[in-house]
Amino acid sequence: MNVPDDLLYTESHEWIKREGNKIRVGITDHAQSELTDVVFVELPKMDRQANAKEAIAVVESVKAASDIYAPLKGTVVEVNKALEADPGLINREPFGQGWIFVLKIDNADALKNLKDAAAYRKQIGGG
Repeated sequence: MNVPDDLLYTESHEWIKREGNKIRVGITDHAQSELTDVVFVELPKMDRQANAKEAIAVVESVKAASDIYAPLKGTVVEVNKALEADPGLINREPFGQGWIFVLKIDNADALKNLKDAAAYRKQIGGG
């Protein structure tokens, strides 16, 4: 299972890439493999205010529908419109073109509450 060392992770299988005062968010390789073929993504609304751990988007696969949570408190400033036409990007490139949204975060100190790659690997049983 691919768990890049340069990202942060949540209990609910989102990955986080810090970009200044913003974070780019997607679901992990582990999550997309558990879901199997993603067929639909409900993106969050632009400018939506979200609290940490609040359901903000939905990913549907042939197997299940799964909520995607805001890892930190912030405002949605970008969504990946490419997923509307090609939701399978999440399966093919979960850490690349398959990202879901970007949040402008309220408090960068809250990043310390997220897991590093080693802790996430332990959570999913990979070391």
